[in-house]
Amino acid sequence: MENLQSIEQFEALTQQQTVFVFSAGWCPDCTFIDPFMPEVEQKFSDYTFIKINRDDFIDLCAQLDVFGIPSFVAFKNGEEVGRFVNRDRKTQEQIEAFLTAL
Repeated sequence: MENLQSIEQFEALTQQQTVFVFSAGWCPDCTFIDPFMPEVEQKFSDYTFIKINRDDFIDLCAQLDVFGIPSFVAFKNGEEVGRFVNRDRKTQEQIEAFLTAL
């Protein structure tokens, strides 16, 4: 999964089918999902998955009301089409159910 590099990149990626994964290296619930995310990305290959480090993009998190991590916000054609945002640990099954519902 590629890491977000800039706000400009974020804005460009919202025009595509993109799922942004908000996380932080110090977050145990964020590192919990790391082992199975490649499989999730493969199953949902019609989306581009981009990791956003919460600490590097705190203003973007506030703008999008993302206060718990890990969290997922999906965009398509410039519009938000779904979000799975809370402070809870997320399982592979929960993430896949969210993505299926998009």
